[in-house]
Amino acid sequence: MNIGITGASGLIGKRLADLALQRGHEVIAFSRSPERHIPGCTMREFSHETPPDLDGCEALVHLAGESVLGLWTAAKKRRIADSRILGTRRVAQAIRALRTPLEVLVSGSAIGFYGNGGEAALLENTPCGHGFLAETSRAWEAEALAAPAGRIVLLRTGLVLARKGGALPLMARVFRLGLGGRLDTGSQWMAWIHLDDLARMILFCIENQSIHGPVNGTAPWPVRNTEFTGLLAARVRRPALIPVPAFALRCLGEFSHELLDSKRVLPNVATEHGFPFQFPELAGALANLL
Repeated sequence: MNIGITGASGLIGKRLADLALQRGHEVIAFSRSPERHIPGCTMREFSHETPPDLDGCEALVHLAGESVLGLWTAAKKRRIADSRILGTRRVAQAIRALRTPLEVLVSGSAIGFYGNGGEAALLENTPCGHGFLAETSRAWEAEALAAPAGRIVLLRTGLVLARKGGALPLMARVFRLGLGGRLDTGSQWMAWIHLDDLARMILFCIENQSIHGPVNGTAPWPVRNTEFTGLLAARVRRPALIPVPAFALRCLGEFSHELLDSKRVLPNVATEHGFPFQFPELAGALANLL
C-alpha cells in the first residue's frame, strides 16, 4: 500500500515510516523541509498554507503539528491551534481533490481532548472535556471528519515514550541528577505509550478495515504520577525526593494543566480489536528504553 505520512520527520513519523517500509509498504513522506531526505521514502512538501499533493496515496497518516511542550504564550497557543486545525483543513481539501478516493485517513489527535478526567476511565466514547487543548482537539477532529475518505480514524495519543526524542530523555536526565520527583501530590493519572507500540497501532488501524472513529493511542495500563516517577527513579538508580509543587508548574501557564490534570485513558478500541501490545506495562517499557 502507498502510505502518506505528514510530519514524517518528527518522532512518531520517522518510526512509523521505518516500520511501514519494513512491512513492504511504499511511503510518501510529507515535511516542511522535504530536502531532508528520509531513506526509502518519496519526499513531498507539507504546509498548512496550501493543500499537499496526495497523488498516489492510498492511506494517509496526518501527524504534522506544533509541539505542545513549552510555555503556552498567546503566540504559542495560536501556533498549536493553527498547525492542527488549518493543517488538517488543507489535508481534507487535498483528499477532496483526489481522482482516486483515499481508502483511510488516520488523523492525529490527543488525549487532551478529554480534559481533566479525575478518577474516571476515559474511553473513546467519553465526551470532550474543557480547556484549550480539549477545544483545539475537538476542532482538529472536526476538520478531519470533513474529509471524504473511505475510513477516518482519530488517533488520540498519550505521552509517547522513546529512547531518543520526546520527553523521556529529558526526564531521565533530571532524575539521574537526583532532581526528580512527583508533580504536586502525584495522584493524577498518566496515560503513556511506547513509541514502537504507537507506530504498530497506526499500521494496525490502516490494515484493519473494521476500525474507524476515535482510537486512544495509549498503553492499557496507565499509572499515577507517583508510580511513574518511582519507576523512572528506580530505573536510573536515583531517589525521587524532590516533589514539584503545583504553584511552580503554573509558571508554565495553561500547559501546567497537561502536567497536573488526571487522564486515566484506556485503549478500548485497540484492545477490543485484539491489538497486541509489546509494552503494556510501564516497567517493561522503561527497561527497554533506558
